[in-house]
Order: sequence, then C-alpha cells, then structure tokens
Amino acid sequence: MSIATEIAPHLPYLRRFARALSGTQAGGDAYVVATLEALIADPGTFPRELGPRVGLYRLFLQMWSSVGLNTQAPAPEAERSAAERNLDALTPRSRQAFLLRTVEGFPIEEVAQVMNISSSDAAALVQTAGQEIAEQVATDVLIIEDEPIIALDIETMVEELGHRVTGVARTHREAIALVAKKRPGLVLADIQLADGSSGLEAVNEILSAIEVPVIFITAYPERLLTGDRPEPAFLITKPFQPEAVKAAISQALFFDRRAGRKAA
Repeated sequence: MSIATEIAPHLPYLRRFARALSGTQAGGDAYVVATLEALIADPGTFPRELGPRVGLYRLFLQMWSSVGLNTQAPAPEAERSAAERNLDALTPRSRQAFLLRTVEGFPIEEVAQVMNISSSDAAALVQTAGQEIAEQVATDVLIIEDEPIIALDIETMVEELGHRVTGVARTHREAIALVAKKRPGLVLADIQLADGSSGLEAVNEILSAIEVPVIFITAYPERLLTGDRPEPAFLITKPFQPEAVKAAISQALFFDRRAGRKAA
C-alpha cells in the first residue's frame, strides 16, 4: 500500500491538530501542505516503522519545528473559542503533548513516539500543560464522593493542579447544599453515595440550576454508558490512575466554553 493511501484517512485530523497549534486555519493548512510537499519530494523521510498515523504526525512536527510558515495573525479575541484562548497559556512543547493526548487521543506512548521523546518526558509535558492551564483557569471544585480515602486522593490531585476544593459531599443533599453555599467551576462526582442516594441525580439537579463541567469517577460506568440518553464527556473508571484524573480535569476546563478567565 502506498504512503499516500495509508495517510489519507488521517489528514483531516492532522489539519485539526495543525490549526490548534497555529491558531488559524490558514496557518495550520500551510504546515500540512508543506509536510505533504516534503513527503512527495522525499518519500524516504516517512518513518514507516511507526505506522501511518504516528509517522504522519511526527513528520508534521518535524516540519513545524524547522520551517517558519505561520505568519498570519490569529483571529480576533471575540472570535476565538475558550480552548483556543487557553492554548495561549501553554508553552510550545507542553501544548504539543497536551493536544496530541487530549484532542487527538494518542496514548502517552504514542505521544512520545510522535514527539521523539521518552514516555516519561511525554507524561511530564502533559502534566505541565495541566498546571499551565490551571494557572489561567484556576477554579473552585466540588467533589461528590462518599469514600473518605478516595475523596482525599481526589482533593490532593485537584489542589496539585492549582484548583481550590469548595467541599466534599458524601450525599445528594450535601452536594446541593455545598453548591448553594459556593458555586463550583467543576464537579467531580461518584454515582453511588453514602446514604444510598445517587450522585447522578445530584449532578442532574445541579445542572438544572447552573452550567458547569462534570467529570464522573465511578466503579459503575455501565450505569452511564447506556445509550439511552446523552452520555458524559468525561468518565473515569475506578480504580483510577492519578494521571487520568488530572488529564480529565485539565481537558474539561480547557474545553469549557466559559473558561479563559480566572475565577473570582
């Protein structure tokens, strides 16, 4: 199979990645075109040992680092999404790693391959991106979790990213009371709570009153992945890895349309 055939399905997603890096569609497309032109001129530059998708993105980042094409000014502030504005907070390498991991969905091992670095360095860059995002959109976080040890672990992770925990609710009633006392900018919620009440019902009640991004952290993901109603964008299964929780927090705030401003 030819290189052109192998990479063709991945080109629309590479354009998405290029736009996110450059800040403009024209600028991103210019780099994609330059990458393809370089590949046509010398097919031997394609790293076939990596597979078509990883190889294409690596070739693109090599072009990104070596050629100055993106001279077009970014869109006016009012026309840019929260995610585009939040990108400004990220240093170049952490921006690349964060987008590869959270937008393009590469596993951390493939992020490392695309960037030609170690997996530990790639993970560190994604972690740095989360901290840099938090500096821009540090927010108040409500934790809905009935297990004290798990709640403490989550609270520690939230604070390590630079956010503030408004409280930990063990029941539906406590969650609603804490929201009434202090409006959160993010909710981390379990489904099954201490008194038999439902974290899902608590979240639905909260969302009926305010708009806030929600991350579910649960041992019962099948209760949310039914296909009968809109499913959560952010769902982490217990037992969880701390890196997964931190990445989800950063991603939820990164794409939150109300983000891009520091919490009061």
